[in-house]
Amino acid sequence: MQANWHVCGLVVQAHPHNIAAVSHALSELPGSEVALTDAGHGKLVVVMEAARSDVLLNQIESARNIAGVLAVSLVYHQQDEQGEETP
Repeated sequence: MQANWHVCGLVVQAHPHNIAAVSHALSELPGSEVALTDAGHGKLVVVMEAARSDVLLNQIESARNIAGVLAVSLVYHQQDEQGEETP
């Protein structure tokens, strides 16, 4: 059985007055978690994970399309491919 895992760290820049709504919308994306927010500067640290890279890319694109988001910066990505499971 083949199991893949992708995780990325993002910095999301948003309008400070929209930080709560943006944080909530990001949290609603599958496999996403808002790890830290700085409401004063409108920045959020977001962790996303998925089983496939194309799914992860779609999640990142969905984050970019949230109302109030100014920019999304990918700061970390890791891919782990695993072969057959060992009993």
